[in-house]
Amino acid sequence: MVIITSKYIKPLDVIDSLLVDHRKFLDDQFKQSKFICSGPQNPRIGGAILANVGIDEARAIMKKDPFMIHGAAEYHFIEFTPGKFDERFACFVK
Repeated sequence: MVIITSKYIKPLDVIDSLLVDHRKFLDDQFKQSKFICSGPQNPRIGGAILANVGIDEARAIMKKDPFMIHGAAEYHFIEFTPGKFDERFACFVK
């Protein structure tokens, strides 16, 4: 599992102009069951994604994100193995 965080490196008007395509990208990953949840950080300086993939695949996936393609965000990846989790989360733990 991977926690992916982003930091916007372009102004919010650029981020906003890419949101429709970014959300289509996210939808595709959710349909493939690769992403578990995603959303903007508060304050809105970037975002966060919980991905049900390994770190190499997470890095490859994010290269297809419009934010990455247009140089609007940089990404950081933390791979981890869940040791404890709520039973409702068990279907995501490999």
